[in-house]
Amino acid sequence: MDNNASRRSFLGKAAIASAMAPFISLSSFGNGYEKSIHNTEKRSPPSDLQITRIGCGYIKGSLMVKVFTNQDIYGCGEGVDAVAGTYYLVKNFEARLKGRNPLDVHRLFEDIRKGGFFQGAQAGMYIAVMSAIETALWDIAGKALGVPVYRLLGGKFRDKIRVYCDTALYQRSLPKPSDFADAALKSKKMGFNAMKFDLDQANDPAKYDKYNWTASPRELQRMYDQIAAAREAVGPDTDILVDMHGRYDAVTGHAVAKRLEPLNLLWLEEPTPAENVEAYKSIRDSSSTPIAAGENQYLAYGFRRMLEIGAVDIVMPDLQKAGGLGEGQRIANLANLYYTPFAPHMVASFLGCMAACHVCASVPNFLILEWQSYFHTDPMFKEIVTYDGEWVKDSFITLSEKPGIGVDLNIEAMRKYAIPDVPYFV
Repeated sequence: MDNNASRRSFLGKAAIASAMAPFISLSSFGNGYEKSIHNTEKRSPPSDLQITRIGCGYIKGSLMVKVFTNQDIYGCGEGVDAVAGTYYLVKNFEARLKGRNPLDVHRLFEDIRKGGFFQGAQAGMYIAVMSAIETALWDIAGKALGVPVYRLLGGKFRDKIRVYCDTALYQRSLPKPSDFADAALKSKKMGFNAMKFDLDQANDPAKYDKYNWTASPRELQRMYDQIAAAREAVGPDTDILVDMHGRYDAVTGHAVAKRLEPLNLLWLEEPTPAENVEAYKSIRDSSSTPIAAGENQYLAYGFRRMLEIGAVDIVMPDLQKAGGLGEGQRIANLANLYYTPFAPHMVASFLGCMAACHVCASVPNFLILEWQSYFHTDPMFKEIVTYDGEWVKDSFITLSEKPGIGVDLNIEAMRKYAIPDVPYFV
């Protein structure tokens, strides 16, 4: 036998002996190895996952859902606005989804949507509840596969998500320009480099008519003075956004967009109602002030016409009612075909906020996400979720790297804030 053959034989025997050593050693000390295998938690393959139950609870303007499976995995999701009185719709969806594999997120979404063509599956409550459940399915998928949701959406373009602070300086209290300046400075002191203000004021003493929302000259001056005070307070390098909540007519929309041009807004949001996107286009064409809209549109279909005719400069779907995370990404990708930025509206809890962050990270045309000042003032929002990281710093949220969404619901804490006389997570 030559030396090479002898060497190969020796190395082969040595490798076998080395590989067997741990087992020989373990066997000599009894059955400890077998016990360790027996005691290790084992889950069935993801292909064996099945939905067993969907529980839900309601707090303020949100529907919280928890989708349970036959394994020790559950997912959490949130729907907003169009969710009041939807407990039995959740249970209807539960009956349709029981026994199905939650990892088939898109398929389940389509089955529920197409199964509801004559039940309102185009918008409103139907889609808002779907949004909550669809989000929970992504949460389950991430946990089952051990990856954050953004990985399931194709990966990330960014690690941090820029947010603007909605100052919640509500017009019903008839704030003065100095109040706008103070709120702007407060937001800036908190570290935000972008902030939003509301301009619609139903009880403005200068209104001519409660039902005709054509702004009077004094109203227009009031709007300008309020935003001008905020701009002067924070300077030119801070982004200012303005919301009119779709309450005015096209005449006023034109006037406000034109008058606010010198203040260099990031956008003017929904100057007219959402139903007529041609009105947005008319306003956009008449002014250099960027126009944003979309929080009252549902599914990607709701954005098709808006984008085709160039009605807006920025799309801002609310992912907690527009269809969920997969649909949010579809809306962003559709907008990207028209070189239109994607800036989601967000009035949910931190669960919904972080869920939106995964979508914002996964698309190239993300601009900015809404952040609510009530996160800093209302203790409920800290109590109802569990998250061990920092929420926001210097106008950015660091994307969670935990499997799933990365934020959990605290069901017991939620109980304190639950809507009375509504079934709670049963």
